[in-house]
Amino acid sequence: MRARHLRASPWTSSSVDLLKSQGGDHATRHSSFILPARLPTEFANMHLTLKKISPALGAVVAGIDLARPLTEQLRLELLNSLVERQVLFFRDQHLTPQQHRDFAAKFGDLHIHPIYPHVAGVREIIVLDTQKIDLADNAIWHTDVTFAEKPPMGAILRAEKLPETGGDTLWSSGAAAYAALSHPMREMLEKLTATHDFVKSFPVERFGGGADAYAKWEKARLDNPPVRHPVIRSHPITGDKSIFVNEGFTSCINELSGRESKFLLEFLFQHIAKPEFTIRWQWQVGDIAFWDNRSTQHYAVDDYRPNHRVMHRATIIGDVPRA
Repeated sequence: MRARHLRASPWTSSSVDLLKSQGGDHATRHSSFILPARLPTEFANMHLTLKKISPALGAVVAGIDLARPLTEQLRLELLNSLVERQVLFFRDQHLTPQQHRDFAAKFGDLHIHPIYPHVAGVREIIVLDTQKIDLADNAIWHTDVTFAEKPPMGAILRAEKLPETGGDTLWSSGAAAYAALSHPMREMLEKLTATHDFVKSFPVERFGGGADAYAKWEKARLDNPPVRHPVIRSHPITGDKSIFVNEGFTSCINELSGRESKFLLEFLFQHIAKPEFTIRWQWQVGDIAFWDNRSTQHYAVDDYRPNHRVMHRATIIGDVPRA
């Protein structure tokens, strides 16, 4: 595959105007939205390369050390590439949890997960450790934290400990899946909303055992009541439409009967998992994946038990999804 060079870009007044038109003044105050749809054509070469993985999504970025301070120009170019390719991969990134947090914080405020444990002293980095917590909810197609009013704009996942074989992660493009639907189906879906429920992936029988665990779970449930999001959301930067229902958290389509909702959700869950819309990443220790949570879903393959797998994740708060 052909690799292209990434170049950093300065701000222009038209970039700010574009963001204001798409996200209002809020867009200029939150770094997760400071990104023009296409960067200007005059660049200073940063000696980065980006190699596409598939037509639908994914790219490997080389020539950058994420442990080093990130310039504003480079941050903007990474964001532009993220929106374009939906998930970026970086090999051999040996970050401390503090460096991981600091890199993620360049792209927005960070989410504190209500259930998953975190690194001691770095609560913005959650620990996905198969020996310490039930991770069965990761082995389905899902978009992170859509039970929130403002689901994440993105997440940055780093491989800490891996089994000898297995433990891959798949990503799917909600934008490619939407584009493949017929025009009548797209028109119907664009008028619908769906309910997303914290309890669907975090049921009390798995996460509420014991008095302390139950108290934590109950607080998380009360703090995160079910929310409604559009079935098809528009990307806040590009305006591109994506399927925004997922097996992990979506419980029903609000405008339909229970039976109709069940059938339509099952169709969409199967549709978005088609190989044409997906990529599969074989992890190495030190790998980082940075994905756009607004336009993708992912699936952590649970094929390595009883072997041990540990991942660290930073999650970047996003916006309210719009149709």
